[in-house]
Amino acid sequence: MHEVGMMQNVLATAVERAKHEGASHIRLLQMRVGEASGVVPESLQLAFDVVKKETIAEDARFQVESVPVVCYCPNCTTEFHPTDLLYECPECHQPYCEVRQGKEFELAFLEVS
Repeated sequence: MHEVGMMQNVLATAVERAKHEGASHIRLLQMRVGEASGVVPESLQLAFDVVKKETIAEDARFQVESVPVVCYCPNCTTEFHPTDLLYECPECHQPYCEVRQGKEFELAFLEVS
C-alpha cells in the first residue's frame, strides 16, 4: 500500500507548516485527490490513522475532496468528463485527449490550534 508512504510525506509537511505557524495541534487535515491520481481515498484514511500516532495530528480529522477528471480534446476543442478509462472525445472520438484535471494529490487545508 503506497498510500502509507505518501501520507507520511503529507503529514511531515503538515506538521512542519503547523509548527512554523506556532501551532501545537492539527485538528483537521484536508486533501484534494484526483480520480485519475491512482490513489484510493479509503486507503489514505487508513494510512493517516497509522502515521498520525504520536504526532501533533494524533487527534486530527481527515477529509478528502475528490476531484473529477476533466479532459480536453485539441482536435475539436471540446472539454469533457470521460465516462470510462479510455478518455475518448465524445464529439470527434479522438482516442487521446489531454487530462486537465483529476490527477491532483495535494494538501489543501489545515485546521490548527
